Amino acid sequence: MEEIVVNLHAHTVYSDGWGDHEAIAQAALRAGLDVVGVTDHNVWVDGVDGYRYANGRRVLLVTGEEIHDPARQPQKNHLLVYEARRELAALAGDLPRLLEAVEQNGGLAVLAHPVDPGAPGRPETDLSWVEWDVPAFHGLEIWNFMTEFKSLLRSRWIAALFAFNPSWIARGPFAQALRRWDSLLATGRSVVALGGADAHAFPARLGLLRRTVFPYEFLFQTVNTHVLLDAPLVGNADIDRLRVFQAIRQGRCFVGYDLPAPTRGFQFQAQGDQGITRMGGRMPIGLGATLQISSPRPALLQLVRSGKVVRRWNATRAAVHVVSEPGAYRVEAFLPHRGAMRGWIFSNPIYLTA
Repeated sequence: MEEIVVNLHAHTVYSDGWGDHEAIAQAALRAGLDVVGVTDHNVWVDGVDGYRYANGRRVLLVTGEEIHDPARQPQKNHLLVYEARRELAALAGDLPRLLEAVEQNGGLAVLAHPVDPGAPGRPETDLSWVEWDVPAFHGLEIWNFMTEFKSLLRSRWIAALFAFNPSWIARGPFAQALRRWDSLLATGRSVVALGGADAHAFPARLGLLRRTVFPYEFLFQTVNTHVLLDAPLVGNADIDRLRVFQAIRQGRCFVGYDLPAPTRGFQFQAQGDQGITRMGGRMPIGLGATLQISSPRPALLQLVRSGKVVRRWNATRAAVHVVSEPGAYRVEAFLPHRGAMRGWIFSNPIYLTA
């Protein structure tokens, strides 16, 4: 099993970012990413995808699109589209048609920051998803670093405090986002969870102080998605991107907050009458299944089903639990960091069927 680290939510000067594709690729290389995705607002940029190399490392840059209807007021429903390989923003005003076009073009539709409360006192900055009756999306961005930062902006001075101390920001996905995800899983749907930076590299000024707020390189070391492949990437961009997005579509990944400690090496699997399955997999529960969790370092671990904690372990690296009830089981891990207990790892589910 080969683990790679990807971040699939960044913006360039083609929309509201402040760097170009090359700047993002180089920042991703320095941050240690294997794949980085550019998702500019309502524009798909062709001809920039492919591998970049530096200092013995390589990173695969892929372009998608963050699509929303600019005519809708207030603004809602931002959709991340990957691998459609064509411009689809013209369909932004017709969400069912947009999702159908994503599917027809072999793309992957992920709801960007589905719970986005906006900045306190500024309701117009709430960009939450509201059209929950549409069935044809594949995943949720359960944790978005910049959305979490925006929710803390009660004043300019608090904004400056967090801008100069960004490691204080992240606590975990919003509880409402996790509840929404669990409610979808409880219906029997397979909904993949991703995490992203939503990187823009904004310039900022406070008095005489000037700096880039949350540079790309920093954000690519925070909330990432770790993808599990059957074999290493081969260096062919077309082959590798197909394998990466196939694994994501199947839920063979987890969300990791890599700033407090690297999340690489996390494992979650189920063993039952019919063998072993891992995150994203389905397996009949039979007479029961043994769920096995392995953490890269001691952490508070929680096994969750239908939004309820089935079992909790404190300060452990390995945990085992036998279950006999069908359902979508997932794992949460927490670490103390900067004076608070913070979300660290959020696995995709294992689906145990009746």
